[in-house]
Amino acid sequence: MTEEQDAKTEVSVSTSTNAAIEEPNIEELKMQLAKEQEAVASYEKKLQYLLADFENLKKRTELDVENRVNSMIDEIMLKFLLIYDDFVRAKEALTKQKINTQGLDAILKNMNSFLAEYGVAHIDALGEIFNPKLHEAISVKEDPSLDNDTITAEIRKGYILQNRVIRPSLVEISKKSKND
Repeated sequence: MTEEQDAKTEVSVSTSTNAAIEEPNIEELKMQLAKEQEAVASYEKKLQYLLADFENLKKRTELDVENRVNSMIDEIMLKFLLIYDDFVRAKEALTKQKINTQGLDAILKNMNSFLAEYGVAHIDALGEIFNPKLHEAISVKEDPSLDNDTITAEIRKGYILQNRVIRPSLVEISKKSKND
């Protein structure tokens, strides 16, 4: 055999040996790849769940913070409304005594501007139908000329802040007499 033939034989033996060695390795690598793809899919699914949980937690936290802030604002406005009511009662008492109320009028005008600026609105009650979400009935008056649950008197004004009732109106409602 010549050197050239020896080299060809050696290459062919080497190639067939490499092919035999590579064949099991390729199958083994394919199995390993499939396992890794399953692991990646599992991790992706876990990551999606964690991201969803995080988004839910973020929304819940934002809602909790918003509710807490709104609660604090409502509390402050309720305290302010108590002072406002005192000024209104003082003006009414002074007006009945025919005492000049210009100073109180100016203060009440500023207070009304403050309430309007922050979105505090008066609940209209007189003549309306009783709504337990907006009104609190503290007395009942028989009146056959009115429908049941019509508000006949407003004892204390109620207020709404940004679509939330911060103080319901205290009202008197009508009931038709039992004979009607």
